Amino acid sequence: MITSMTGFGRQQAAWSDGAVMVEVRSVNHRFLETSIRLPKTMTSLEEIFKKTIQQHCARGRVDLTVILQGNRGNIRSLQLDAGLAKQYHEALRTLQRTLKLKGSIDIGMMAGLRDLLVLSEQPTDDRKLTKLVEKLGRKAVLDMANMRKKEGALLADDIRDRLKRLRESKTEVSARAPMVAQEAFERMKVRIEKLLGDSIPDLPRLNQELALYADRCDITEELVRLDAHMIQFDRTIQRLEPVGKTLDFLLQEMGREVNTIGSKANDAGITVEVVRMKAELERLREQMQNVE
Repeated sequence: MITSMTGFGRQQAAWSDGAVMVEVRSVNHRFLETSIRLPKTMTSLEEIFKKTIQQHCARGRVDLTVILQGNRGNIRSLQLDAGLAKQYHEALRTLQRTLKLKGSIDIGMMAGLRDLLVLSEQPTDDRKLTKLVEKLGRKAVLDMANMRKKEGALLADDIRDRLKRLRESKTEVSARAPMVAQEAFERMKVRIEKLLGDSIPDLPRLNQELALYADRCDITEELVRLDAHMIQFDRTIQRLEPVGKTLDFLLQEMGREVNTIGSKANDAGITVEVVRMKAELERLREQMQNVE
């Protein structure tokens, strides 16, 4: 069964005077790679989310992000850097003595100095909130996986349509193939007769060599192998496990056969169909970049 590597899932819920949201995005990647962004107090969920993603995805880069909105879940604290305050005070007194300045160094002046007072927010360790995030995360991953399946179904339809076009071109080539070798034999024979006229020294040997030459234009084996690859390709699409790598390999083999057909046949009609097959194979390769 074809599954896309592109998907998106989002789940959110209200939490006190704020909200909590979990987003999951997946894009193409050669292997499975996960990136999970969590608040510091929820690092225990990282391994849980990784295993959840692995249950639904075999390939792709998956990013999971937890977003807390509002003040709930944070403690605001004001911190004083007393050591830095003393350094400021001593520096100001030194400056006053050096320049013989008047005035006093009071609290108003000190409060305006940089970095003496720092307001920070520290997340609280709330088990109920962590449980909620875990629940939302599992649902978001499932939403993402379902989207990958839906897009995979659309990909499968497009792939089958292009495979049908490949078969149509292959049928045209197969119909033309039996005449290619005979025409190659006749063309070369006519050329030789024009060059040598009636002074052909060994006609049986000439016919034998011409037959060997014509045999090099025979594309029957390539057509048989191409048909076998397309049958296997069609069967692979229907498998339940991830098939992207297998399909990509089969496309490479199909491409080799098509290239060989084009180079051996040396026929205008077949060349037209070979170009069409190459175009469809290229489009299929582009689609394979997104198949799990």
